[in-house]
Amino acid sequence: MIALQSECLLFQLATGESVPCSAEMISVEIVGGQNRLLDPEVLRHAAASVFHYFKKELMRESVSVGEFAVALERVLRQLGLTLAEPELDTASEILESDLRVIACQSAGSLELFFYPALRHELQSQLKQSPKVLRFRGLRSCVKQLTGAQRWSHRCDLLQEQIVTYLRECLSADRAQAQCALVVE
Repeated sequence: MIALQSECLLFQLATGESVPCSAEMISVEIVGGQNRLLDPEVLRHAAASVFHYFKKELMRESVSVGEFAVALERVLRQLGLTLAEPELDTASEILESDLRVIACQSAGSLELFFYPALRHELQSQLKQSPKVLRFRGLRSCVKQLTGAQRWSHRCDLLQEQIVTYLRECLSADRAQAQCALVVE
C-alpha cells in the first residue's frame, strides 16, 4: 500500500473510489442566486479551513465528498454568504424510465422487441426537453432479458450493449445535446 502524503486527504467519491487531494488541489465553484461567483479568495480560504478541520482537528485520513461539501457550506453560511441551490422542476427537468417495465412490455422480454421499445421510450422522453434523463433498473432488466438467476458474462455483455445503445440513440438526436443520460 502506498503511504498518503502528510498534506493530503483521501476524498471518497460516490463510485467508491478514493482520490488523494491536498488543500491547494481543491477547487470550488459555487454559484449564487444571481449567477454571481463568490470571491475565489474567500472560497480558497474556506476550503483550506475545512480541509484543516478534517485533517488536523479530527485527524481523519479520508472524507467523503458529501461530508466535505456540507462542512464547506456551513463555513460559508457562517461567513454570511448565502448559497442558492439550483431549483429543478423535477417534473420536467429530470425524467425517469424503468428498464424493467420496458423489458416486461417487450413481448415476453425478448431482446428483439426490447430495443425498439427502448428507443421509443427515449424519443418520447426527449420530446419533453429534460435536463436529465434517468433509466433505472438496468441490472434486473438484464437478468430478465437473459433469463439468468445469477449474474454471468452474458449479463455483462448485454448490460454494455444496452448502455451503448442508449448513448448512440441520444447522440443520434443532435437537438438534445443538453440532456444528461444516467443509466443505473
